[in-house]
Amino acid sequence: MKFTLSWLKTHLDTEASVDEILYALTDLGLEVEEVANPVDRLADFTLGYVETAEKHPDADRLNVCQVKTDEGMKQIICGAPNARAGITVVVAKPGVYVPGIDTTIQIGKIRGIESHGMMASEREMELSDEHDGIIELPSGEVGDRFVDWLAENDPAKVDVMIDIAITPNRPDALGVRGIARDLAARGLGVLKPAPEAKIEGTFKAPFDIKIDADTADGCPVFMGRLIKGVKNGPSPAWLQQQLKAIGLRPISALVDVTNFFTYDQNRPLHVFDADKVQGDLRIHRAKGGETLVALDEKEYTMREGMVVISDDSGVESIAGIMGGLHTGCTEDTTNVILEAAFWDTIQIAKTGRALKINSDARYRNERGIDPNFNAPAMELATQMIIDLCGGEASDVITAGEVPDVSRAYKLDTDRVQSLVGMEIAPDTQRQTLTDLGFVMEGDMAHVPGWRPDVQGAADLVEEVARVASLTKLEGKPLLRETVGVPKPILTPMQKREGMARRTIATLGYNECVTYSFIDQASAELFEGGANATKLDNPISSEMSHMRPDLLPGLLQAAARNQARGFADMALFEVGPAFHGGEPEEQHIQAAGILIGHTGPKDVHGERRAVDVYDAKADAEAVLAAIGAPAKAQIMRDAQSWWHPGRHGKICLGPKKVLATFGEIHPKTLAKMGVKGPAVAFTVLLEAAPYAKKKTATRDALKISDLQAVERDFAFVVDTDVEALNIVNAAGGADKALIENVRVFDEFIGGSLGEDKKSIAITVRLQPGDKTLTEKDIEAVSEKIVAKVGKATGGTLRG
Repeated sequence: MKFTLSWLKTHLDTEASVDEILYALTDLGLEVEEVANPVDRLADFTLGYVETAEKHPDADRLNVCQVKTDEGMKQIICGAPNARAGITVVVAKPGVYVPGIDTTIQIGKIRGIESHGMMASEREMELSDEHDGIIELPSGEVGDRFVDWLAENDPAKVDVMIDIAITPNRPDALGVRGIARDLAARGLGVLKPAPEAKIEGTFKAPFDIKIDADTADGCPVFMGRLIKGVKNGPSPAWLQQQLKAIGLRPISALVDVTNFFTYDQNRPLHVFDADKVQGDLRIHRAKGGETLVALDEKEYTMREGMVVISDDSGVESIAGIMGGLHTGCTEDTTNVILEAAFWDTIQIAKTGRALKINSDARYRNERGIDPNFNAPAMELATQMIIDLCGGEASDVITAGEVPDVSRAYKLDTDRVQSLVGMEIAPDTQRQTLTDLGFVMEGDMAHVPGWRPDVQGAADLVEEVARVASLTKLEGKPLLRETVGVPKPILTPMQKREGMARRTIATLGYNECVTYSFIDQASAELFEGGANATKLDNPISSEMSHMRPDLLPGLLQAAARNQARGFADMALFEVGPAFHGGEPEEQHIQAAGILIGHTGPKDVHGERRAVDVYDAKADAEAVLAAIGAPAKAQIMRDAQSWWHPGRHGKICLGPKKVLATFGEIHPKTLAKMGVKGPAVAFTVLLEAAPYAKKKTATRDALKISDLQAVERDFAFVVDTDVEALNIVNAAGGADKALIENVRVFDEFIGGSLGEDKKSIAITVRLQPGDKTLTEKDIEAVSEKIVAKVGKATGGTLRG
């Protein structure tokens, strides 16, 4: 939407500067896209006075002029035919940019004589196409700025053009008066009274207007009147200047009047040459196939259902979008039919898109105009046509009825302040709506017809807020529920997740964030894939089930990395796994995988393949970080995706599993497309019991001042007996005295035979209240031998 500052001031009485207006427009939601201010390009031109003008000695058409300027006398060579002594001119001194010739003036020589500037013509300053001579001013003082002289004597030539972006919900801002109304509500001036006119018809129109019954929803009301005896021709200079300033080409007085109201009041109108209209006017829906050569001189073929205006000879106008060339006004037009109608916005949009016509009328009619302004617009346009072209008007013919768009919504002033977050006085809120054209009756705001976008109480809040300016919002901290240091908001489980994530990352792993969905085949490898975890509407076939474990996603990520040449990797993820379809049937895991080697190749040979003990150490580190008990058992018989002989479960008891570690089964790796071997761990973060003590302080360190004693034992057992059973049995012989048990040797074969092996353990005894005697040590040793023998059938090696 383009308009000029002078046009705006015909509706708004304001002393605001251009910058203040531009800022307010954008702040009100009418974003300024372009500003064309002639002052910017003419600011450096000043007035001068030609003291003398003598012919150039070497050029008949050049004059050497002595020009009085604010910098003293300047010698300027000029070839204009009207260059002479005694005139006030516009001077461009050296260094001034002249837009019309795209040149910056320099001191130069012309036929051997220096010239220190230029006297400008209107075309050189882009004021008009006039270039037969330099500008002669009837008044002005030497040194004054030319733009100041124009502002006082010819303000149209320094008028500021503003182009704003209009959102679809603000059709009222497609008229200059609507823009002025917003600025007045903001406080940048006073909205002038709306123009009024009432033209009494002096005769009855010799035609009728009819709206077909099936078209009443597409054209609720249509008004027309005959104006006879008009004299069409060029519109007056002021109107032409206004249209040119916004990029419109003046055509004729009759057409320019309709264009004026389109931009001034957001009211598209149309004038038919009455002498070319045959019979009555009929608004109806096209049957399909009718053709019309429109005012843009293109032929359009109507589709079935499009609303058109026809006379007895056929279609004469595409309703609300563009008139026909045949009935268009020319210089010979003496009688016209003036049309003002209200159209269905959806119908206009569909027709415009189908015919690919973009006109100012369509742009406004499809966004919504004020149906209540239909009759006033007819009167105002009639008045302007008579003023500019003369003529005599008939009575107004009205077909249909103006639709009732009246509605009202309650203004809750307290709610406005709550939603906006600013303190806006109730009286200010009501005044804002009143200034915008709403009629207040108590707390009920009646919406004006030019605001079809206001459809509820929430829109009233928006109107108050944008006029008050959201830039005035001040950030305020939320009120605390309690005074003092706020309490922690993370749950114990959330803290545990964060600690696990930080610990694993510290161990050198790279975190992955994979989908919670996997394919059914992968889910079945990890004891999932049941209907309970199947998605009703999966993203793809590769994401059909909820994951039963984090390892499938990590293995898929590892396979993708291996395919891209990454052989050594350490990946981890912390997140939920699902053992059912209900919300509570999920558990939080921290899982990691190691593939390849511990580091790059090096000359010292420190690089080695990762093994099950790397995974075990990392799992124990995570458990220690989340506060799991230090004493735990290592057991076997984990899930099927673990290697049967190279895995372990870290347990507090046979049924209390805290974590699992080990090698992934080769068959599982093959089906997942991973080149093994691969070791992994899975920590069940919810399984570890929480500490009973809630404080952050640690218990006092307890160190015994008595010397510990270590004893070694070697037991001969069957080859199928696990060392873990020996360790657990020995540790249970005296839980108060035995601090730890560890395996330090294994021997198979030799004199023991094929079905036997020797497992050597070290047992550390730590007394608490007295030094152990040999007798005490022997007593504990006997308990250890008896416990191991009962649990494993083992005997002391001789």
